[in-house]
Amino acid sequence: MSTIAESTPLSEWIDHLLGCREMRLMGHAQRQDDGNLGLGWLYYALGRMLRPSKAVVIGSYRGFVPLVIARALADNSEGGQVHFIDPSLVDGFWSDESAVRDHFCTFGGANIVHYQVTTQQFVASKAYRDLQDIGLVFIDGFHSAEQAQFDFDAFADKVAPQGMILLHDSVWRIRSGIYGPGREYIHNVTDFIDALKRNPEWQVLDLPFGSGVTVVRRCVVPKPPR
Repeated sequence: MSTIAESTPLSEWIDHLLGCREMRLMGHAQRQDDGNLGLGWLYYALGRMLRPSKAVVIGSYRGFVPLVIARALADNSEGGQVHFIDPSLVDGFWSDESAVRDHFCTFGGANIVHYQVTTQQFVASKAYRDLQDIGLVFIDGFHSAEQAQFDFDAFADKVAPQGMILLHDSVWRIRSGIYGPGREYIHNVTDFIDALKRNPEWQVLDLPFGSGVTVVRRCVVPKPPR
């Protein structure tokens, strides 16, 4: 596949991204024939609206979400960087760092940094300790309630005051065979979301499109703009 620059007009960039079949998978309601990013429009819009200098993405099959957010940050005059955490447990796609860089650069994603570790391993790193004021966190790793809570708790206190946390595959219980025969499991992130909805500290909104995504922000209203 040819390489495209991050400065390429957005419509052309979307055509290039969705021209890759694997970028149309994994439940984000994408559609190629009309250049539709599906839920990706939300990810892009939040990246543009929040203008974060740092975003975190946990888990991605072939990089759709980190690339969409990276494009949003690159389109902001402030710029920004996406910290992408994926230990490459589904297959070996993220295991060769040189190939990973080339893959992201193919879609103009030079502002993505990949860490081939689990969240449990990442929280013990200097890179984790240095991360503060994160504007956007996207959680899409192992879809158990327990892992979703670990991922959420790991970054909740590092999110900027007006930052947001999104959790994917969060609306329904769905059987998944992504890890291969004999390793099937049930997505039950929705159980963690149900508990989160009972916590008055958080505003929680489910969006039942694609495989479902939940938007979370603190129940704090900022001072009005002047």
